Amino acid sequence: MATEKIPIGISSCLLGDKVRFDSGHKHNAYITGTLGEYFEFRPFCPEVAIGLGVPREPIRLVADKPLDQNGKVRCTGTRNADLDVTTALRDSANQQEAWHRELCGYILKKDSPSCGMERVKLYINEYPTRTGVGIYANTLMTNFPNLPVEEEGRLGDSRLRENFIQRVFIYHRWTHLKRNGLSWDKLYQFHARHKLILLSHNQSQARQLGRELSEAGGQQPLEIFEPDYFATLMRILKQIATRKNHVNVLQHLQGYLKKQINRGDKEELAETIKQYGAGLLPLIVPITLLRHHFRVYPHEYVDNSRIPSAAKRTKNLRTSHFFFQK
Repeated sequence: MATEKIPIGISSCLLGDKVRFDSGHKHNAYITGTLGEYFEFRPFCPEVAIGLGVPREPIRLVADKPLDQNGKVRCTGTRNADLDVTTALRDSANQQEAWHRELCGYILKKDSPSCGMERVKLYINEYPTRTGVGIYANTLMTNFPNLPVEEEGRLGDSRLRENFIQRVFIYHRWTHLKRNGLSWDKLYQFHARHKLILLSHNQSQARQLGRELSEAGGQQPLEIFEPDYFATLMRILKQIATRKNHVNVLQHLQGYLKKQINRGDKEELAETIKQYGAGLLPLIVPITLLRHHFRVYPHEYVDNSRIPSAAKRTKNLRTSHFFFQK
């Protein structure tokens, strides 16, 4: 896994393919440059796949009434309402299930009536709202509800970006775990290694998942328990980690050093965590200090644990501490 690139689905236009309605593209340099060092991109354009040409008439989402009133969404031409590609886009997504199943994440084109993940322009009786979801994207997310999915526009937000990347890496580890044969012992180890990350996202839900795992072990078939376990795990990870929860995790890690480091180092570490909690320092500062102490005083549990990411604002994955392991 150290050198293997992670398979990620992506809207073709984001890689520079000229497949848009106007014969253009939406090449994203961060995706192809930085993320491309770690991800193997598998491009797909559903609009081209269903036979729409390049260039072509633009399409849009329409509905006869609001969605909360059971409005039916259709995807039609902007000039020719008889051009209805709703079923074709939905069928196209279903036809891609075989290679979708091999993915560990998907990056979609924002605002697209086919690929948009959220807030796509939806016309209700010719009045535009931001309540739509692209037809292809909606079917993809329905078929694979645990798959990490994000839009390229939202990757500009550091917290959303780190959250997506973290979920992709964990999803990738899970697929390896399943591929090599899952057992209760392996599941316990997987959960223990990711416990601190889960706590940084939602402490109560993370502890509840741990209790459910402990109670289920040996009491029910693993093949029945593990799908619900993983679905819950991914729901917890999808929640954005908070500063308060990060402080809790940092203090938890600090506890493993209480007998090893001297009083001065304890005070320095506690003050660093406090300043992070007050918003005066970035997360990478207390994490770097903890890494230093655990290099001097190794702890088996910490060495085998993953911790929350602490990426700098440079958007460079090489400055991100996705793992606490050496």
